[in-house]
Amino acid sequence: MSATTSVSAARLVLPARLAAGAALLAPFALALAVGGVVLAATGRDALGTYRLLLVQSFGGQIAVANTLVATTPILLAGLATAIAFRAGVFTIGVEGSLYLGAFAAAWVGFTFTDLPGMMLAPLAALMAAVTGALWSAPPAALRAWLGVDEVVSTLMLNYVAILLTSYLVNEHFLAPGVANSMSPLVADQARLQPLLPRTQLTVAFFVALAATALVALVFRATPAGYDLRIAGLSPSFAAATGIGLATVVVGAMLASGLLGGLAGGLQVLGVNYRFIDRFSPGYGFTGIAVALLGRNTPLGVLLAALFFGALANGGAMIQLFSDIPIDLINLLQGTVMILAVVQFGRLRRAAEGVRA
Repeated sequence: MSATTSVSAARLVLPARLAAGAALLAPFALALAVGGVVLAATGRDALGTYRLLLVQSFGGQIAVANTLVATTPILLAGLATAIAFRAGVFTIGVEGSLYLGAFAAAWVGFTFTDLPGMMLAPLAALMAAVTGALWSAPPAALRAWLGVDEVVSTLMLNYVAILLTSYLVNEHFLAPGVANSMSPLVADQARLQPLLPRTQLTVAFFVALAATALVALVFRATPAGYDLRIAGLSPSFAAATGIGLATVVVGAMLASGLLGGLAGGLQVLGVNYRFIDRFSPGYGFTGIAVALLGRNTPLGVLLAALFFGALANGGAMIQLFSDIPIDLINLLQGTVMILAVVQFGRLRRAAEGVRA
């Protein structure tokens, strides 16, 4: 390739990358703008509020650590969703896998208390991941071989998972002497130890980072990643080239469920130390927004998860130390969610057009 050709190619690639970056940041900028208008309309200093939010989220070791703790389950849920979306599978079932994975990790942690920590914690995390994957298997099979809409089946199974774990903890595994619906504590050796004093930052965040790197590697440098991409872009072309669509669908949904289950398990082992009925504030659903806003790319998912993690941590802190209500954080999250839903609808219509 000549030098002139290389320069011309670079001139074409750079604007495309800048446009992609702008598209990635636009929803967050719009959310901040909407929040700023609301703050100004209520007589508050928008820039001062955002500065306070930034300080409470990233202004010091403890603030950063707490933000990363809040980011961890959102990042794993976003990755789980992105894998399925990449294959053109619009699962909403990560929340269900997260609940079943969390319960599985707690059960292992408070049942096999004689095991040493080097065995018990990994076993609990592994059981969480496997349980999450198994929970996603029925809707995967229904979608792959019977053509059942995965949006409907996974959404319904989310409620089944939440109610099933609620039944189990209240009727069979309720901790004695507690007023709330929660299981016994996991054994001390099953708990992930804090990496920074006075925080709950554990190896769980670095497990999520490793999962992000692994997903990026699979997407960019493996035949499985190629099959996912082609199946998502054009199922008919994928089938014509010999890609097994059923295999891709099932594999994507099992991987999605595995990461969702792992997210729930790590939350139990590193933060809650037991299963708590209805503990999730909607990590799985936030993961959908994170995947869409991150354009189903690992780096984009990481950045979007950090945004939501910062809002969750910083928002709780500014409510304590200022007169800024938590409703502002809900407004920012809601605005971003609306934009994500719009993107979801566009992708859904495009996928249905391709399948037709």
